[in-house]
Amino acid sequence: MVTFLVRRLLHAVAIVAVATVASFVLLRVAPGDPLLASTAQPGLSAAAYAELRARHGLDRPLPAQVVAYSAALVRGDLGLSIVEQRPVAAVLAEALPATLVLSGAGLGLAIIVGLAAGTLQGWRPHDRLAAVVGSALTLLYALPEVVVGVALLALLGLRMGVFPVGGMADPLVELMGGPGARLRDLVWHLALPSLTLALAWGAALARQQRSAMREIAGEDFVRTARAKGARPAAVWARHAMRPTLPGAVALIGTMLPVLAGGTVIVEMLFSWPGMGSLIVRGVAARDYPLVAGAVIVVGTVIALGTLLADLVVLALDPRVRDGASR
Repeated sequence: MVTFLVRRLLHAVAIVAVATVASFVLLRVAPGDPLLASTAQPGLSAAAYAELRARHGLDRPLPAQVVAYSAALVRGDLGLSIVEQRPVAAVLAEALPATLVLSGAGLGLAIIVGLAAGTLQGWRPHDRLAAVVGSALTLLYALPEVVVGVALLALLGLRMGVFPVGGMADPLVELMGGPGARLRDLVWHLALPSLTLALAWGAALARQQRSAMREIAGEDFVRTARAKGARPAAVWARHAMRPTLPGAVALIGTMLPVLAGGTVIVEMLFSWPGMGSLIVRGVAARDYPLVAGAVIVVGTVIALGTLLADLVVLALDPRVRDGASR
């Protein structure tokens, strides 16, 4: 087990390192000058422009910039944001909680929707309700997240006015409301973006759970439990559900990078002030340190989530645990 954990951690560190270097290099070779806005200021001389480039290390060759940035990372320094002129760590610390709240709510709803719908379809394949749910989820699985988000935004936000159409909080409530009022306001603003994520992710999870449940329903131990007169609910809860969970957890682990990309789209659509919006603004402004720092943070969160999913699968499935110990 120790060897397995060390191997997984090293694999995660390598992935984050490669992603960081790749984003660092690709952003620098792309056309555009991150100091263009500064050079457009009246009275800014060529000497001042050169000083700005030297301050941010942009006057060095690309390999030297990569080495310098890697050395700074070892010291825990993510650098200075070119656009905001603040430490990157401070900028990311403001945006990360918003993304974690949105992703956590979306993933939690997706797990509930996916497991419930997939179990219903797999356990009761001839039920009319299961057929309707299956058709709806197949449609949602085929639609891009942006289409689902726009539909929810137009129907529940703009047309019916049930939920806010953007942002994370009402400024008035955030300024004058108490803790309870701010929490209710956050949940209200969170409803549409988290539901957009949950419907797309839950549809994929439901397909996995449906296949696993259908397979388990035909196993000998399930038929034996039914033959002994056990109630269907007891057979499902005690015998059928647990063997399907490792596959669902493994799917969640493999989906995490895709989920991160979906979060970026949803954050932009609903004006959610998280890491996704920050990355898009950073790329548009060629804010190299900010984008590289965001990639490190997002990659680390994904790597830790994948590792956690692997540990849960190990705990649920003895066969995987035996294979990991070899």
